[in-house]
Amino acid sequence: MDLQTRKIEFVQEFLKLQSEEVISRFEKILRKESVSSIQTEFTPMSVEQLNSRIDQSMDDSKNDRLISSNELKAKIEEWN
Repeated sequence: MDLQTRKIEFVQEFLKLQSEEVISRFEKILRKESVSSIQTEFTPMSVEQLNSRIDQSMDDSKNDRLISSNELKAKIEEWN
């Protein structure tokens, strides 16, 4: 059975659950796994990478390739 089929079957079974306690346990497991996967995917950048990003940011600022936080908020509002 492939992963997609297993997920669908799991969701179907999950939807049948009536126990608040069991659902809470599943939520805890999911949160724990989400945090765990984020931590394993995170790789700290090197000093060279950091300096390169700082240089790029400074260059963007000097060449007016920035938007204000108000402009950004307005764009986000448009998404809704």
